[in-house]
Amino acid sequence: MTAATFTARLAGKRVSFIGIGRSNLPLIEQFAGYGAKITVRDRRTEEALGEDGARLRALGARLVLGESYLEGIDEDMVFRTPGVPYLLPELQEARRRGVAVTSEMEVFFDLCPCRIFAVTGSDGKTTTTSLIAALLEEAGYTVHLGGNIGKPLLPEIASVKPEDVAVVELSSFQLISMRRSPDVAVLTNLSPNHLDVHRDMEEYVAAKKNIFLHQNAFGRTVLNLDNGLTAACGAETRGETLYFSRRQKTNGGWCIDGTVGFGEQEVLSEKEILLPGAHFTEDFLAAMSAVWGTVPVEAIRKVARTFKGVAHRCELVRELDGVRWYNDSIATSPTRVIKGMLSLFPEKIVLIAGGADKGVPFDELGEKICQKVSTLILLAPGTPVPGKKPPAAGKIGAAVESAPSYQKGAPVILHAKTMEEAVALARSAAKPGGVAALSPGATGFDMYRDFAERGDLFRKIVTEL
Repeated sequence: MTAATFTARLAGKRVSFIGIGRSNLPLIEQFAGYGAKITVRDRRTEEALGEDGARLRALGARLVLGESYLEGIDEDMVFRTPGVPYLLPELQEARRRGVAVTSEMEVFFDLCPCRIFAVTGSDGKTTTTSLIAALLEEAGYTVHLGGNIGKPLLPEIASVKPEDVAVVELSSFQLISMRRSPDVAVLTNLSPNHLDVHRDMEEYVAAKKNIFLHQNAFGRTVLNLDNGLTAACGAETRGETLYFSRRQKTNGGWCIDGTVGFGEQEVLSEKEILLPGAHFTEDFLAAMSAVWGTVPVEAIRKVARTFKGVAHRCELVRELDGVRWYNDSIATSPTRVIKGMLSLFPEKIVLIAGGADKGVPFDELGEKICQKVSTLILLAPGTPVPGKKPPAAGKIGAAVESAPSYQKGAPVILHAKTMEEAVALARSAAKPGGVAALSPGATGFDMYRDFAERGDLFRKIVTEL
């Protein structure tokens, strides 16, 4: 089905949107313009919706709000935001009654006329996705970047041409219901994550696998050979399978003894890559493997030397009084902190950590903090915030104190109730020539809307010191 046919068929259709999120609001406005009869369902009250509620009323949308917002779903088509669990009993019952339950990204995949490059994984998704987009743009392609990063793509489907490329980041919440895979699928790594939402690790991994399970023989899957769970997925791929590695030469991207290569070809020195750190090199190897054969080698070299990274990802905010301040708010898992900020510097750093508890273990992070952190500042609200998830700060502190190498005072452990307090403590603890970083190891949902709001606040406070 073409985009034009799809939009023409929306006239008169009863379409329900569950959750008024970043991906749904532009669609609601667009679908209303196509003549669809819109119902919007959200747990919040109309007062809590504020201006969004007024905009929806002006569009003629029917609002079903409050605790009973999922009752009586009988529309022809239902769009859920990624934050609405796919396996909610109310949605399963709607499917049994013949209601089409879908999402913005699922429909985009159905209608997209061009090649799709998609990235998922527990860590490194956004940087790898951004790198792939930068590589393709350097090669002269028109790139549509979206998914779990940036903007929703379905509202601009009419402008996507067959010769363009789409580059999307996909979360497990988006992938769990997808039955179509991209032309090029990248799985950066797998480790325990989002176990507060998924029933178990098995469900989480199964959701991630949808990025490649529905490919045909002409697809390409890029897997991390150094991550056991990811490498094992090679037994289930259907098209071309490329592996990237920092430990051995492979048929994809590799980095051995400071040399970056692909297959039998050496490409550049690791020192030429502008952004430091083993985790960024891994992201670059994954991105290079995804575009190899589509992007010229010289363009790959140029992007390696010029790509400055993405906000909130080991982002250097400023240097003040000899101390370098880094915003790594995207580090929402223990492995991301270990492979990121805790791998970049030979000296011990001052670390601000804490966030919402996702049900993942912190044992490995606790041991690494003992080795790489001089002062640990655990950020958590003084009292639980209504409607927010419980903080992980206590679990992180317990993991540090129970680590084999922990000694009292090494690291020093401090506590903060606000970001302002955390930054003030970090400034007092950091010494000239040292590093102070926000790298939380958990999501921001205990205190903030998301990791970006948390990182923006940290950057603002540090900039104003």
